[in-house]
Amino acid sequence: MGHRLGPNTYGKAEIRLLHVDRDGPRHEVRDLTVGVTLAGAFDDTYLTGDNSAVLPTDSQKNTVYAFARRHGIGAVEDFARRLARRFVTAQPETVAHARVTVVEHPWARTGGHSFAAPAGEGRTAEVTATLQADWTVAGLTGLLLLKTTGSEFRGFLRDAYTTLPETDDRILATEVEARWRYGAAPGDWDAAHGAAREALIGTFGSTHSRSLQQSLYAMGGAVLDAVDEVAEVRLRLPNRHHLLVDLGPFGLDNENVVFHPDDRPYGLITGTVSREGAPPPGLAWV
Repeated sequence: MGHRLGPNTYGKAEIRLLHVDRDGPRHEVRDLTVGVTLAGAFDDTYLTGDNSAVLPTDSQKNTVYAFARRHGIGAVEDFARRLARRFVTAQPETVAHARVTVVEHPWARTGGHSFAAPAGEGRTAEVTATLQADWTVAGLTGLLLLKTTGSEFRGFLRDAYTTLPETDDRILATEVEARWRYGAAPGDWDAAHGAAREALIGTFGSTHSRSLQQSLYAMGGAVLDAVDEVAEVRLRLPNRHHLLVDLGPFGLDNENVVFHPDDRPYGLITGTVSREGAPPPGLAWV
C-alpha cells in the first residue's frame, strides 16, 4: 500500500506581545498572545525538504512585532485582519489562506501607570484571509459565571447506573468559551464585543434554567439579538458542579448553604446558534 500527504499547515504559535502606548498622559498596555497559521503550496517541504516556499516561523513572529510597532493594536479584530492580509498578499503564489488568532489578556489600571491582571478572562479574535476575502470570528474565553438560584435539573432519563437526585434549586456555574462569526464588519469592533459579552452575562443570570443546554441556547440567541452583524455563535459551557455537603453527622442542617466546588469531572455542553438567512461561513471555521 502506498501513502500520500494529506492536508497540512504550519505557522508560529503563542507569540507573546506586550504593547505600551506612551502617547497620552497615562500609559495604556495591551497584552496579547498571537498565533499564525499558513496553508497552501507547501507539500514539497514535507516530501523532499525543499524549503523554497517556506516563510520561516521566526519571520512570522517578527511580522507580528513590527506591525504592533508600526500600526499599534487597535481592536484585536483589526490587528488580526491586518496581519492575515499581509501573509496572503506577500506570498500569493504559495499561501492559499492565512489564519491569525489573537487572545487579549486584560489588565486593570490600579494607578497612573500601574496595573493588575484580573483572573482568567480573555478576549479572542480569529481572522482567516485569502486574496479574495476574509472571515472574522471573535469571542471570549475564561468568563466565570455563577448563579445561586434560578436553576433546576429534573425529569432526566434514568438507567441502572443513575444515582443523581433531581433538584428544583441548585447552583449553576460555568466558564464560558464563546466564539461568534461576523457576517459583516460592525462599525465598532469594541462596542460589538462589549454588547455580545453583556448579552451572555445578562442572559445567563436572567434565564430560569432547566438545563445548561437551555441556558446555552438562550445565551447564543441573545448575542444574535444584541449584535446585528453576528451570523453564528458557538458556545462551550462546562458545568462547574457545586456539591452540597452532608453536615448531618455533625447535627447541622444544610439548606443549600455549604457546597464543595468540584472541578472534575464535569459536564460539558456545547452548541451552535445561527441566524436564519446568515451568509455561509466560508473558511471561518476551517
